[in-house]
Amino acid sequence: MHDAGFATDPHQIYDRLREHAPAGPVELAPGVDATLVVGHEMALRVLQNTELFARDARRWKDLNEGRVALDSPVLPMMAYRPSCLFTDGAVHLRLRKAVVDSLARLNTTRIRRDVEPIADYLIDRFSELGRADLLGDYAKLLPLLLFNKLFGCPAEIGDTVTAALSAIFDGKDAVRANEELTASLMELIALKRRRPDDDVTSWLIQHPAGLTDEELKDQLVLLMGAGIEPERNLIGSSLMLLLSGAGVRESGMLIEEAMDHVLWNQTPIANYATHYPVRDVDLGGHVAEANTPVVISFAGANADPALAEARRAHSKGAHLAWGAGPHACPAKDPAQVIATTAIERLLNALPDLKLAVPEKELEWRPGPFHRALVSLPVTFSPTPATRTATAMRERVAAMPEAERPVSVPSSQPARQTPTRRKGFWSSFLDVFRV
Repeated sequence: MHDAGFATDPHQIYDRLREHAPAGPVELAPGVDATLVVGHEMALRVLQNTELFARDARRWKDLNEGRVALDSPVLPMMAYRPSCLFTDGAVHLRLRKAVVDSLARLNTTRIRRDVEPIADYLIDRFSELGRADLLGDYAKLLPLLLFNKLFGCPAEIGDTVTAALSAIFDGKDAVRANEELTASLMELIALKRRRPDDDVTSWLIQHPAGLTDEELKDQLVLLMGAGIEPERNLIGSSLMLLLSGAGVRESGMLIEEAMDHVLWNQTPIANYATHYPVRDVDLGGHVAEANTPVVISFAGANADPALAEARRAHSKGAHLAWGAGPHACPAKDPAQVIATTAIERLLNALPDLKLAVPEKELEWRPGPFHRALVSLPVTFSPTPATRTATAMRERVAAMPEAERPVSVPSSQPARQTPTRRKGFWSSFLDVFRV
């Protein structure tokens, strides 16, 4: 599941496994063996049976016995962290409640308000060129910047978080990137304990669950990891569909319809939710040994022939793109608002977007967990980069008179001698002064 062949056509693996059983053996990375569940009914059985299938990765026998390399590229996604993703029972319930309650404070208006200026800022960076890579220039960066905003990251911390997460997702020196991410998040937590604000980090700190700094750090890592990579894949794959021959201009497909199609057929996180059986268990003809990884193929389950009718109707309640059971994604609604707003903003700004290459020539990024494009090259009529300045004028005009600045900030920050190389987040803050 780690080579180019799987990235190009993952369903060949899912179909081959399904011919023998609803689950079967796979290699996630060199030397990392697991069981992959591709049957919908079996996936639900695993996801919902917390007595038989644990999430605590400290049970992982091969890792404990030294058969998994500590620099394995899948380890950052699979190794234990004290977050609600890798815990069970009362500990899981306590941590998940803190996360769910904090995310519940993000209403649709707040999310759209935060997404729109980031979208404008990113579009302005390439709109005068007449060409762009909507993955690298837009879908990848928007969630990274948005999470910095939602978590209340100041400039330097946000730059480090953005760079570290990008390196982890791209598999570039993941060990060093993980260390930098950990240090920056601990710095953020210390700051928010001293000066809480209206952001997710402060809400988690203030939650009655009383999370420790270490627990806070790992819930933040979970929220970023579980939000950023799927979000960019959902945005990117939906844009690909809308701009393809079966897309919005030819068929009148709505953004929501494109997203539903992607959740069914190009599931952004295709394989994950690793479980560890507490004893040997027969998964419909394949025996998964105790304390070995059992990975759920959300994409494989969605393609189960038993769901053919639901898939044709794009029934939202049947697919497993958001998981199921006690560990189901707690941010399904915010994630869809973010993607919808990002896509709307882009299509409205650049209405004649076209794919720069035939759809069949687009490449998919190798990796066992995601379904992710390498790039999404497009062309369009060049337009002036004035969206950021317009958004600033509108924002100031909407302020009460007493709160308005003396002059409207320019879309370009004042020149100054930099003391360090600025990243995307500090550059964005320079523009919006937020």
